This record gives sequence, C-alpha cells and structure tokens, in this order.
Amino acid sequence: MRRRRLSTELEMTPAEVKRIDGILIYERELWAQGTELVAGIDEAGRGPLAGPVVAAAVIFYENPDIPMVDDSKKVPAALREYLFDMIKNEALNCGIGVADVDEIDSLNILQASFLAMRRALKELSVVPDYLLVDGCHYHNDEIPYTNIVKGDSASYSIAAASILAKVTRDRLMVDYDRNFPDYGFSRHKGYATQAHLDAIEKFGFCSIHRRSFHPKRFLGEQVPLFDET
Repeated sequence: MRRRRLSTELEMTPAEVKRIDGILIYERELWAQGTELVAGIDEAGRGPLAGPVVAAAVIFYENPDIPMVDDSKKVPAALREYLFDMIKNEALNCGIGVADVDEIDSLNILQASFLAMRRALKELSVVPDYLLVDGCHYHNDEIPYTNIVKGDSASYSIAAASILAKVTRDRLMVDYDRNFPDYGFSRHKGYATQAHLDAIEKFGFCSIHRRSFHPKRFLGEQVPLFDET
C-alpha cells in the first residue's frame, strides 16, 4: 500500500514538470555553457545536539526527471527513503561525507560541515567541473562554484544532495539508538526535542553528544525545541 501511494506521489504531473524546470535553472545555464559535470552539495545535521554532520554531492546527466526532488525538510520521511534509492540509481555520480562529533567539537560545526563536503567530493568517481553549494560560506580553490542561499529549494542537484545527506544521517542516528536506547535518537535524530532534553537531564551526555552544543537549558537559559513531527 505504501509503495503504491508513493508511486502515485511520484507521478510527473504538469505542475511537477513546471516546478522541476524552475529548480533546474542553475544547472541548465551551466550545461548550456558546456559545463557538463555539475555537482550539487548540501549537508544535514548542523543543528542537532548529537551525532555527526553528513554531506552529499550529486551529479546528474542533463535534464534529470525524478519527481518530488526538493529540500529534504519538505519531503516526508517515507518519500525521502524512496527518492534516496532513485537518486542513487539515476544520478551520474554521488558521494557521501561524514564529520564526526569529535571533529565538530574541535573545528566548530561550520568547518566540520565543510570537511564533510570535501569528503563527499572525494567520494565521487569523477571530478566535477562546477559546484552548486547550499549556503553562503563555502569556498573551494580548485573547482569553480556558486553558493546559493536556500539552495536546497532553488537547485535540483542541491535538493537531491540534501535528500541523500538527510537519509544517510537519519539511518546513522537509528543505528546509534540501538547503542544508546535511553535517548530516543531514532525518533528525534539528535535534535533538541523535549524528550531528548529530558533524557540528557536524566542520563547525562553520551559519547555521541556534541560537547560544544550544550543546551542552554542546562545553563539556566531557555532553548528552542525541535518539533519531531
């Protein structure tokens, strides 16, 4: 039943064709200039209190046609899983990079995110001609690039990378939940939900908590809560 429902959601309707056309503007401009290997790059996990930050790089052939590729935060979890396999199967090349908790604490989360992105690029079997990167701070001396604020909603390749990064990280957090069952990582993926904060208060920090991300709640300040739903 779920697969049938997902297949229905993945129909290429005229509205979806129009939406995809709108988020392929950056890629098509580069392809028209003869730039063939355009990689979209994004990360997942900058905000949580626990777990790694994960980045992905995705290169498509011209005119990809996978429906519903969008900012991973806008895509339901079951559909993200479905799209993950489609992107991996249909993209020209994909790479995943991870920066762990120790690296986040020693470098800071921004630099750790860039480290994960560099590792994702190294996992590609080809060297991209150009990079489209979510955000505004990324820098690369070797490959030309464009930073795009809210790029996961503006670029098809970045959106695809956001889905790969998000699904990969979520799966890692489910694995961590088996090792640290007191914290509920499979539900909140390390974000500052009320249940997670309560667990930290009761059990303290475990080895995958970011020591540089102590919740303000434990410093006597209010911390905004992440909604699991």
